[in-house]
Amino acid sequence: MSFKRSYEDGCAAAHALDLIGERWALLIVRELVFGAKRFTDLRAGLPGISPNVLTLRLEELEQASVLRRRRLLPPAATSVYELTDWGRELAPILLALGRWGARSPLLAQGLPVSTSSLMQSLQAMFSAERAGELGGTVGFQLGEERFHATLSQGSLVVARGEAAAPEALVSGSTAALASVIYGERKLTDVVKAGELVVEGDKPLVRRFVTLFPLPEPAASTIEA
Repeated sequence: MSFKRSYEDGCAAAHALDLIGERWALLIVRELVFGAKRFTDLRAGLPGISPNVLTLRLEELEQASVLRRRRLLPPAATSVYELTDWGRELAPILLALGRWGARSPLLAQGLPVSTSSLMQSLQAMFSAERAGELGGTVGFQLGEERFHATLSQGSLVVARGEAAAPEALVSGSTAALASVIYGERKLTDVVKAGELVVEGDKPLVRRFVTLFPLPEPAASTIEA
């Protein structure tokens, strides 16, 4: 594979940036971490990208063996994009990058996030210490997307799709859920406003949304 732009550097990290360092490339990977998506699904998760740029990045990532395009059988009869086994190895790197970026003194709060981004942030910011012995599964219906998060013995597993028998179900918008989890708003206020609906084990959900503390910002080098 030839690169339009390359560092021409023998370092493997530099080569990795040749493959995934273009604008939008890692965010496309982020959107595919939980499973295959159609082109339109990717557009929905990345509203700032143009169709032409998305097409180009998908082609580049496919040529780099980071993802593959697969044709679904009828009646779906559409193409989806999914990460290769090697591409999925970027998942923990994205989590580490998210934890690192969360400490930026320049991080803007309140910007929109995709559902996949929010679900990955739960994995990145999860505090096993806060969770303690808390257990159970919380399902999420956020727009057209379905996810569930399972707590067990101080660990958290997040997956796409509906859980078989969740203890609780949270429905509403991704933005509303993000505003609660990251401390901008109280769960009770958002529920009263009709932006989220909580069914089932409400105490579990109240505990769940407190398990994702943001790290302390790094020291700024810019003088006030």
